[in-house]
Amino acid sequence: MVDIKKYFIEMNITKLKIDEYLAKTLYKAGYAGVDLFRTPLGDRVIIYADRPAMVIGRRGQQIKKLADILSKYFKLENPQITVTGLEVPELSAKVMASRIALALEKGYHFRRAAYVALRRILSAGAIGCEIVISGKLTSERARYEKIRAGKVYKTGGHVERLVDRAVVSALLKPGLYGVEVIIVKPGTPDDYVALKATTEGATQSESSTTTGGAS
Repeated sequence: MVDIKKYFIEMNITKLKIDEYLAKTLYKAGYAGVDLFRTPLGDRVIIYADRPAMVIGRRGQQIKKLADILSKYFKLENPQITVTGLEVPELSAKVMASRIALALEKGYHFRRAAYVALRRILSAGAIGCEIVISGKLTSERARYEKIRAGKVYKTGGHVERLVDRAVVSALLKPGLYGVEVIIVKPGTPDDYVALKATTEGATQSESSTTTGGAS
């Protein structure tokens, strides 16, 4: 008999390892995440990326190599890889962090790269955004610079539903730079929804009581 708890723990650990590997190797393609499913025909892997063509490669050579690596090093059985693009890549923290890291590697000033990304994120409809770039920005001593716009939630249950966070590193001549992006996606916080539903329910109850008393 299969231990269900052990099965899901092993699945999540494997998924985490694959996610870390893909984040390092596919960040130039705008890697955004991965899903892993077990099927009777083998393991199905869905990769989300801003530039699917870079993941697939010419004549599918890149994706064939990736399938061999997943099978050999991550012990996946007959991996079937599907690459999917993103509808709004500007709302993916991993994609935007990768874009900033690539801009830094190309020689763009860190403030310019950060503000360009911030404007694109807010233009895509985000409620708020925070970008933190750390490293030897202006001197030999490492420091960090943070820019923020809109509402950025750090605590509460709605963080799991609305907030997307990612950290990407960029290797430059001065040293290793870190890029952290936090995006608050469009939506309504759970606590606001619950408060609104409670208030509406109380209002309807008071209205029914008043109507009943008047009759």
